[in-house]
Amino acid sequence: MPVLINQPSNQIKLTNVSLVRMKKGKKRYEIACYKNKVLEWRSGIEKDLDNVLQIPNVFVNVSKGQVANKADLAKSFGNKATVDEIILEILNKGELQVGDKERHAQLERVHNEVIDIVAGKLVDPNTKRVYTTGMIEKALDQLSSQSAHQQAEKSEGAGAEDGEEKGKGKELPKWTGVVTNKSAKSQALDAMKALIAHQPIPVMRARMRLRVTCPTSILKQAVKSAPKASGSGDAGEEKAHGNVKDTILGFVEQVEGQDVTGDEWEVVGFVEPGAFKALTEFIGGQTKGRGRAEVLDMAVVHEDD
Repeated sequence: MPVLINQPSNQIKLTNVSLVRMKKGKKRYEIACYKNKVLEWRSGIEKDLDNVLQIPNVFVNVSKGQVANKADLAKSFGNKATVDEIILEILNKGELQVGDKERHAQLERVHNEVIDIVAGKLVDPNTKRVYTTGMIEKALDQLSSQSAHQQAEKSEGAGAEDGEEKGKGKELPKWTGVVTNKSAKSQALDAMKALIAHQPIPVMRARMRLRVTCPTSILKQAVKSAPKASGSGDAGEEKAHGNVKDTILGFVEQVEGQDVTGDEWEVVGFVEPGAFKALTEFIGGQTKGRGRAEVLDMAVVHEDD
């Protein structure tokens, strides 16, 4: 005679689950999510919450199916917080629990994405050709090894060098390796800054190719000040000498061509990416919206045939 095993009718068996935990007050709360969807949600790739949550509820223990008490939730998150709001807070700010294999797979996936982004945006300053992903990876490994070595030296001599550190200028950007709790795009930007600052291999940002148009009636207007054209990210303005046309051309590293059609002047050329925002702000302010900067190519590189 077969043996019947009675199971609770309200027990839900969860498979392929990722837990996101948050400690609020003295309580720990969990939500059950599908694997790989939490990072996609946090990076903005996934926008449908139903594709992220396995169950739209808050638990104190997912594996045991223990749902959080409403009174505890109100005490921890506030009386006005709805379950949906609490879920979103845990999802966005909580700690993602993953196994070793999954963590390694995530790290490798983000690592490869960062390398691909960097390799597509940096070029050799002399040839304007892109580097292989292998060369970019090797250069970043070199930087992360240097950072680890410098950190170890700093720890050993921290007491003796405190006075010296205070007198030093702004530190150069560092690269310590890929992590899983930041988007690949933001990490790629950090990696590019470090590579450009330290130059383990000769690199520069691939220039943007733009078409700038401006009414001819404005070109000869004198300019008192203009946004800084450097790609350093420094805020503020600098004194400008010359007119609107001279200032626009000052942003363009290499002019590909100029033309006048009717009452409109056009220039096509190459601009350092860090100067793009300052250029568009200058054009918008000086022309009151009548001029514009159009991106023809985000990253101009020379590919090997």
